[in-house]
Amino acid sequence: MADWLIVSKIFVSISIVVGLSLVAEHVSPRAAGILAGYPLGAAISLFFIGVENGKVFAAQGAVYTLGGLSASLVFVYFYFKISSTIRRFELLFSSAAAIAGFLVAAKVLSLLNLNLTNAFFITFCSICFFYSRFKNIPNVLVKKRIRLTPFMLFARAVAAAGIILIVTGIAKWVGPNWSGILSAFPITLFPLILLVHVSYGKDQVHTIIKNFPLGLGALIVYVIIVKFGYPIVGIAWGTGLAFLSATLYLVGFSVVSGRLAKKKSAAQFS
Repeated sequence: MADWLIVSKIFVSISIVVGLSLVAEHVSPRAAGILAGYPLGAAISLFFIGVENGKVFAAQGAVYTLGGLSASLVFVYFYFKISSTIRRFELLFSSAAAIAGFLVAAKVLSLLNLNLTNAFFITFCSICFFYSRFKNIPNVLVKKRIRLTPFMLFARAVAAAGIILIVTGIAKWVGPNWSGILSAFPITLFPLILLVHVSYGKDQVHTIIKNFPLGLGALIVYVIIVKFGYPIVGIAWGTGLAFLSATLYLVGFSVVSGRLAKKKSAAQFS
């Protein structure tokens, strides 16, 4: 059973990171940034935490995952600020600052008595605040695609798989609150940022960061459904229902944002 779980975690993590990487290169960094807010890494963590520790444990942790999304926004903000400021070893220092920022925010959140209401309020305010900081970042496309080698795909995926194994492995030792917050760590986004940064540069990374808050609504919907769904219908059905709800949100968001963009474009040329 334990071997099956480990293999499943690795396989799912690798598939998701590779898929996001291909979106960034073949569609746009903007699309990858929005999709990075889709319940990918957090969904994997909560699912396997539930399998290993029980549906009630995972449902309780989901509340702190919801609050922890604000820490993931702190993460990308620090990465953006440091990578925008320094010119030498920017990958190293940006990563270190981002991780430190996440851990500090996570520590503060762990001291709070979070419930669904205040966790939602904290994250909603964080999304509004950080998107206002990112809104002037230009959307930059990948102009010249590099050839994807097996090593590059492997490196992108192994980082995410390692984080998944750590978060889910320590869940029973740190309890549902901390495991929930750690599930909000940008598990699939961080490896994507690193590889896009190395392959194309920080401008494309900043495009991903700019659009990351826009996709977090799907993750908010997901963890709310997990909170109520896991205890009632179980982990498997609860996960399916949560994914369906998050997908409907993201489709609706895409339709509405597309129409608003068209109206804005039409107004500029009228």
